[in-house]
Amino acid sequence: MTDDQQLMHGIDLETLGEFAEHAATEPEAVQLGLGASATYEGTAAHSLAKIDSYELGGDTIARETREYTVPYGGWKEVLDAGGWVGATDRIEPVEAALSALAACINVGITINAAANGVEIDHLRTDVRTDFDPAVLFSLAELAEADSVFQNLTAEVEIEGPDLDPDMVDEWARRAPVYTLVSLAQDVEVSLETPVEAADD
Repeated sequence: MTDDQQLMHGIDLETLGEFAEHAATEPEAVQLGLGASATYEGTAAHSLAKIDSYELGGDTIARETREYTVPYGGWKEVLDAGGWVGATDRIEPVEAALSALAACINVGITINAAANGVEIDHLRTDVRTDFDPAVLFSLAELAEADSVFQNLTAEVEIEGPDLDPDMVDEWARRAPVYTLVSLAQDVEVSLETPVEAADD
């Protein structure tokens, strides 16, 4: 680190300022294309998810060291009760989404804290929800999907000098995953099935 380099929350503030200016003048250059895939593993609710390349400003960024896999499943006790044979405990996708929301709220807060010169001594975000699996198991109509989750909360525990609670709340709401789960999003589902063999 050079003597004149100013760091906050692990970010070189001069470079951050230059990046923000670049993003403001050339927004297309900083647009991201993100994705993930999950392959069914032959046991209901079990999939191996993969995250690898992404797009930045229209360019694909791919490297071998950016190939992450996550084995998803369910809760052992629930699977046992439901009849799964040899059930094991795995990360459940809803829990992964909640952890992503918690981590992304931290992202929104810390990036904006750095940009505004605000010190943070401690930050922890706890996210929880009540989940009714009735729609998942076809015990309720799909039209009732808006009642699946109740009481979604995010509790932010933060310490530092000169913290403005209203500003921290705004920074938390700037988190992309917060936007993904809190605002109406349309997911376009397309199905690909094998082409049926033509009649002879």
